[in-house]
This record gives sequence, C-alpha cells and structure tokens, in this order.
Amino acid sequence: MEKIKIRGLAHISSWILGAWGTMVALKSLYDLFGGEPEANLYAPRKWAFVTQEQWLRYGGFELCYGLSLLALSWALRRYARSLPAVVSRPKRGPEFQLFD
Repeated sequence: MEKIKIRGLAHISSWILGAWGTMVALKSLYDLFGGEPEANLYAPRKWAFVTQEQWLRYGGFELCYGLSLLALSWALRRYARSLPAVVSRPKRGPEFQLFD
C-alpha cells in the first residue's frame, strides 16, 4: 500500500496562488497610484508612447488578476477542508520497463 497526502497538495497550491496573487495585487496598487511606465523615461515627453488611460487600464487588469488569484487561493483552502488528509491505495508497478 502507498499513502498519498491529498490535503497537503491542496494547501501547497493554495499557498503558491496566494503568494503570487499578493505580489501581483501589491504591484498593481503601486502602478495605479504611484508608478509610471518605463516608456516615460525614454519618451521626449511624459505619456507620449503609453497614455495614462492605457496605463490605468493595465493597472486595473493587473489588480483584477491579483485579486482573482487570491480568491482562488481562498476557495482552494476552503475546499481542502473537505479532502481527506491521506489516501491509501495498492502500489502499482511501473507500466514501462526500460530494460526488458
């Protein structure tokens, strides 16, 4: 018999999605309220290549993406509560043998 930790897989996925969602959401808040595109550094005048409207649209999309990752992380954590901690099943042999 082999044991597979099911709930742990869901928790790891939840932590990864939560960490990534937090980073993206925080960066988007910086972009929306304090940042500007790098194109402004090289343009003859500010907002020549990328307009402020386009930048705010990008920041809004980024914020939506980060918050949706956080929501998915929360939903996965809630779903993990209903999963069993460990599942046992009969151990299977390899289907492919390299040297027969």
